[in-house]
Amino acid sequence: MEVNFLNCKNQGEIQGVFEDEMKEKEQNSITIGRKIYVVGGSDGGATLSIGVQIFDTLTGIWEVPVILGTKPAICKCQSSVLLNQDRILMVKKDSVRDDCIWFLEVDTPFTQEQKKLLQTEVVAWSKGVKGVGPQPVIISGPSGVGKGTLISKLMNEFPSMFGFSVSHTTRAPREKEKHGIHYHFTERSVMEKDIRDGKFLESAFVHGNIYGTSIEAVELVTDAGKRCILDIDVQGARSVRASSLEAKFIFICPPSFEELEKRLRARGTETEEQVQKRLRNARAELNDGKSSGLFDHILVNDDLNTCYENLKKLLDLDGSTDSTYQSPSEVSELPGVLSMLKADRKFLINYGTNDVQKGSNNSFVLDVSSLKGGAPGRTRGLNIYAVDPFEENLYGLNQI
Repeated sequence: MEVNFLNCKNQGEIQGVFEDEMKEKEQNSITIGRKIYVVGGSDGGATLSIGVQIFDTLTGIWEVPVILGTKPAICKCQSSVLLNQDRILMVKKDSVRDDCIWFLEVDTPFTQEQKKLLQTEVVAWSKGVKGVGPQPVIISGPSGVGKGTLISKLMNEFPSMFGFSVSHTTRAPREKEKHGIHYHFTERSVMEKDIRDGKFLESAFVHGNIYGTSIEAVELVTDAGKRCILDIDVQGARSVRASSLEAKFIFICPPSFEELEKRLRARGTETEEQVQKRLRNARAELNDGKSSGLFDHILVNDDLNTCYENLKKLLDLDGSTDSTYQSPSEVSELPGVLSMLKADRKFLINYGTNDVQKGSNNSFVLDVSSLKGGAPGRTRGLNIYAVDPFEENLYGLNQI
């Protein structure tokens, strides 16, 4: 992009030049500190997603950042505004109902970490979703503690409430295994890049192949209105805790280490060498799980039925509260947005008239006061509702 700044005396004048240029190119410019983010047009890639460029007003240098997350498809027109100092809100005009609201993260913990890893400018897209969705559940514990049995009991009693994410692997499919059902089978180079780009909650090398759980796989379960259950080890749980996924972390432990060894040997499925390896790993996991503060709750599986009832209480499934998840109504298609006004964490979006003050039923409020999650997954917690622009509680909105 070429913009003439020769006669500009300060950053304010530079921003003014940008705004004049952007009007003709259907792009938006947003200033954060010394940097101007230009949002719009194409990123030039094969996917034809919305492009992002950064201009440093101090050095006068343009930079095309690494763009992570699920990228929004290019559109005819969009409105982008500064939400706060770490992200930009974008409303796509004339877009389909599940593709209206997007967030461009520029200085969140996720993008900060990626900048350190990649040693370059990084931004990340995250799709906005109405409602918060059911909270995923992380269940960890050493081998032989009974995690699988507890999870099976949950799935059998509440089949419509819980779901499993489909893991990724670089190994070849076995007989009767289907892509997207048993695993997402992928190339090693592709999975390694996605891991570097922060798209995976956790991953591990097993027998020369990579296995992992992607954020998108978990989000798809949540999108379906189900609570995603992740049965992972302590190291994997630590990776999930460091991500943007807001989950409930539960650690299952045995009444004693001796009891755990007894259960492992009772299986009769491993050699002595394998049993000893599992016991070494179990001791380390028990030490980490109990002392790290990583888990929200610790359950002792002394008696299976008692432990299961306690697990249901932690998940609000004991009948004391209404645990039914109500899927939020879908966001309606947004017509061409003509104006946006802002008050704190709410935006009044108007269409159908060039004057907000003349609006009637052509206005709605986008409430972003309760956002959760973020890149590289979804940003949940949006609230969108129709509104009368003359209501007193909307006074104080500022044109943006």
